[in-house]
Amino acid sequence: MDYLDSIQNPQDLQGLTIPQLEELAGEIRQLLIDTVAQQGGHLAPNLGVVELTLALHRVFHTPQDKIVFDVGHQAYVHKILTGRRQAFGTLRALGGISGFPNRAESPHDAFGTGHASTSISAALGLARARDLLGQKHHVVAVVGDGALTGGMCYEALNEAGNAARRLIVVLNDNEMSISRNVGGLSRHLTNLRGSRSWRGTKLAVKGGLVRIPRIGPRLAVWLENFKNTLKHFFVSGEFFESLGFRYLGPINGHDLGTLIRVLESAKGVEDTPLLIHVVTQKGRGYERAERKPDQFHGVAPFLLETGLAKEASDTPTFSDVAVSALADLAQSDPRVVAITAAMRLGTGLTPFETRFPDRFFDVGIAEEHAVTLAAGMACGGLRPFFAVYSTFLQRGYDQLLHDVCLQNLPVCLLIDRAGLVGEDGATHHGVFDLAYLRHMPGMRIFAPRDARELQAMLPAVMALDAPCAIRYARDAAAWEGEGIPLSGGFTPGVWEPLGPLPAQAALLTFGRMVWAALAAAALLAARGIAVTVINASTIKPLDEELLGRLDALGVPAITVEEHALAGGFGEMVTACCQAKGWAVPRLCFGIGDAFVPHGAVDLLLDRCGLTAPQIADRVAEALA
Repeated sequence: MDYLDSIQNPQDLQGLTIPQLEELAGEIRQLLIDTVAQQGGHLAPNLGVVELTLALHRVFHTPQDKIVFDVGHQAYVHKILTGRRQAFGTLRALGGISGFPNRAESPHDAFGTGHASTSISAALGLARARDLLGQKHHVVAVVGDGALTGGMCYEALNEAGNAARRLIVVLNDNEMSISRNVGGLSRHLTNLRGSRSWRGTKLAVKGGLVRIPRIGPRLAVWLENFKNTLKHFFVSGEFFESLGFRYLGPINGHDLGTLIRVLESAKGVEDTPLLIHVVTQKGRGYERAERKPDQFHGVAPFLLETGLAKEASDTPTFSDVAVSALADLAQSDPRVVAITAAMRLGTGLTPFETRFPDRFFDVGIAEEHAVTLAAGMACGGLRPFFAVYSTFLQRGYDQLLHDVCLQNLPVCLLIDRAGLVGEDGATHHGVFDLAYLRHMPGMRIFAPRDARELQAMLPAVMALDAPCAIRYARDAAAWEGEGIPLSGGFTPGVWEPLGPLPAQAALLTFGRMVWAALAAAALLAARGIAVTVINASTIKPLDEELLGRLDALGVPAITVEEHALAGGFGEMVTACCQAKGWAVPRLCFGIGDAFVPHGAVDLLLDRCGLTAPQIADRVAEALA
């Protein structure tokens, strides 16, 4: 029987037996695999939480009860069960359902997420609101063991334990965040997972000892006392109990009957917050994802038969080029080290780790720590490079300002996924970093337009001996200039005109938008309008010499950026021109005062008015 079509909302689960729920779990897994293969998305984490999500919705009654998913990349099953089954084929498409919990999308999404380690804080806030308003519903936070490498979780656990609120935290322990989990907590959870084998070994040894004449019983008693002392610290969950939580687990996260019984019991705990430790298998049900859960964490559309991307490209991405250049630096300079925050695969650092394992540091989901760690390394004489997505770097703002820039330390940020990132949507677009980096004294900011320029930037920032940021898109890096010569090098602070001056206007831009501006210039040339594109690959400091030259020639400047206009490159150029008494830019293209939704990048660029035809039309109108 096909049970999935009969599930219109979570209440429909109530009439199903455990065997029927298990069959439903298989149907959901197949839907996940088929849909993500077509649409792309987060596959392995969702395959791992099918039974857990079914149990949560069988026991708790959303939207009255509140379930808060940490990060949210494991919330697809929740979406399927809460009335979005028919729309699931639109996953991550423009106008379709989001890949993350979204309060505007459904009342069942209790809290919007997209970044890690927030769920316990949010759930505690919801519990406090419930209590102050005299309500009685349950609040559940579902947090992965990877998210527990983020310090915010401990702040929330500590406060929640002291508050003694009625709160349930479900720890989904699958040994993974995106890359393999690292650190002491990961080892602690490994010990918890192994407690059953510990007990079995203890019983076997004890059984053998008691049969030894005379001393056997005494040895068995000593072993029991010694074992209990170790177990109390390593296995019993004392870590969480010391924070004020009652601990239950570990529990098999794929045993629906046990999960439902434990969750039902948890609903009756009124006097203390509760942590339920559930062990799951990331990628469960799709053999390739089980073997390589990190590679199937977040995927582009792929072929089910092979697991390979449908539109695979042999062209290296900007991430690949950056890491290759970084490895070349490390080969010649032993001071060079690489840091990541649980994103070794996403930022392309795996080859660096292979070549230089002693100089590679994965700190877990802890961007703030990563920045200050880099500052300490630089203070100690190393040259650290922190590879991080633009959206996640936001978490390290204070550390960048206080620990790096204030001390003028030579930390280099390799800012991946700068600009619009597509289907992950508003929580992941990298369109705000310039606004907070540009005002930090001493910070230099660069953006390459092609692979060669990126390759030249890394040695250049080594020579600067100062805080630097290199930002680049997730795209394949351009190697052929389509009639425009590739950059032959890079000089910090110097912009590169890609056409003759004077001209009727100059398009000042950087990074991926250089190619859009060149295409716009070609469209304008066909209309008889001569526009020169200027590659402003140094965003800070601005090339004031070239700006002054444009003013002297009477060439109006027009800025183009794949970034928020508020605080962005256009504002920087405008402020500089005003201070110098030069003509301010005629137009500033960029992203307005609104969050950009999820969808294919080309559609989002069109939505933001950043395609070549749109740029050409507005420039022609302005010059007319």
